[in-house]
Amino acid sequence: MPTRVYLDWNATTPLRPEARAAMVAAYDLVGNPSSVHAEGREARRLIEAARAALASAVGGLPRNVIFTSAGTEANALALSPGLKGPSGGPVERLLVSAVEHASVLAGGRFPADAITQIRVTRSGVVDLDHLKALLGSAPPALVSIMAANNETGALQPVAEAARIVHEAGGLLHVDAIQALGKITFDIKKVGADLATFSAHKIGGPKGIGALVVAEGVTGLEPVLRGGGQELGRRAGTENVAGIAGFGAAVSAAVQALAEDAERLRSFRNRLENGLRTVPGTMIFSEDVGRLPNTTLFTAPGLKAETAVIGFDLEGIAVSSGSACSSGKVQPSHVLSAMGFDPKTAQGAVRLSLGWSTQEADINRALEAWRKLGNALLKG
Repeated sequence: MPTRVYLDWNATTPLRPEARAAMVAAYDLVGNPSSVHAEGREARRLIEAARAALASAVGGLPRNVIFTSAGTEANALALSPGLKGPSGGPVERLLVSAVEHASVLAGGRFPADAITQIRVTRSGVVDLDHLKALLGSAPPALVSIMAANNETGALQPVAEAARIVHEAGGLLHVDAIQALGKITFDIKKVGADLATFSAHKIGGPKGIGALVVAEGVTGLEPVLRGGGQELGRRAGTENVAGIAGFGAAVSAAVQALAEDAERLRSFRNRLENGLRTVPGTMIFSEDVGRLPNTTLFTAPGLKAETAVIGFDLEGIAVSSGSACSSGKVQPSHVLSAMGFDPKTAQGAVRLSLGWSTQEADINRALEAWRKLGNALLKG
């Protein structure tokens, strides 16, 4: 029985050995990190080491890293009315790109009538002219634009968006969950005021995320109130093992980033060349910058659900879109926002690669696609 091939890394990733080792060690600790005795201080040490690792990786300060239960909670915490920048008034409304993750489209704690979507182009890139028009002379806004799309892999012009937003007196939140560990991301260089991350997208454990706030941003209101953990910004005893695994995964991912990106880009290009052997195959967002590991494609007559099952029967795990939307019989909101009709959107299949992907995995995927492609052509 051949080993299965995992090509759904944008949904979640295998646990890195470094993260597993850090978590096993943390599970042996008994102390509560809020306790002042030796056992508590040792647990606190692990948390602060992970906080420093994430801050260093993304250009933030350790004191401005807030650990949460997931990327979704981190996004909900970031999307807070009343945030203030060093030179701007409190934000009163929220602008989000139309291709954001569902947790951002939900708007956090902004009321529905204070949320407006920013258009994207046919390539899935945010329309900066529309952003300018929406900012206008209205009250200050918090703008949320992801660094990289989880379905298409399209990279967004966050640095240019930050300049536009700041000129209008607003703040920029960047969901960088898909970017971390795949491309270089630095909150200072891109001008982000808030950025969110998730451990399980980089080889860390599920159930741990983080919000990093830029220096000078104030007015953040906690979602969970209670104890004084995370400097009063997120109550609840910290997930010590999860946080330790997050820190170890961040360090490993950053260290291997350049080498992994080059290798995965080569694999992705070979994969896409093979997919195009079926006439009419379309690669979404191929005309703009993308993550080096991501391919979203379709072909005439292709049904995503059928393709996912077909790949699965060949021992290959792929996705029909974002993991948080899988199982729902409806078109991808990302492709709908890009202007594709429902039939095309319902035929999109995502292949995403990661740090342990090998050339043999690409060979297996292309072999499976030849079988599926031949069936399509016969049909």
